[in-house]
Amino acid sequence: MTSVDLLTDAFGRIHGVVHNAVDNLTPGELAFRVDGSSNSIAWLVWHLSRVTDDHISDAASKEQAWIGDGWADRFGLPFDPRATGYGHGGDDVAAVQVKSAELLTGYFDAVYEEALRFVKDLTEDDLGRIVDASWDPPVTLAVRLVSVISDGLQHAGQAMFLRGIVERQP
Repeated sequence: MTSVDLLTDAFGRIHGVVHNAVDNLTPGELAFRVDGSSNSIAWLVWHLSRVTDDHISDAASKEQAWIGDGWADRFGLPFDPRATGYGHGGDDVAAVQVKSAELLTGYFDAVYEEALRFVKDLTEDDLGRIVDASWDPPVTLAVRLVSVISDGLQHAGQAMFLRGIVERQP
């Protein structure tokens, strides 16, 4: 197995969990929050998609799908287009309302496809490239990709947990 195979598999696992968490839910179910300060499925999937889009686009030196492909306009959220959800509080989470599960997974799928296109041609030498020198030590592409995958799986798992709660509601 190559690094590309490993990365492709990891992104594919996130894809499967996200769809299991979101598919066939209503906008109200996607917005469900256990309490006033917790995350919703909609916010978790939007956030993991935004972070993936932001980080992959930055590493690939290209525009984010959120902005360039019009997803920000389709969602109509009250945030700066560059917002990824980092630092969001309860009011911000509540503001992530989606018209449909299909809109949410549509954006996620677009980002997922971009991630696969990006990683498919990576070489072992590419993985050592510094992508963020503002950290000590500087962040390599390999570390950035592992971070995106780790965060994505964590948030997708949280969304699945919430789906279980949603499905058990009277």
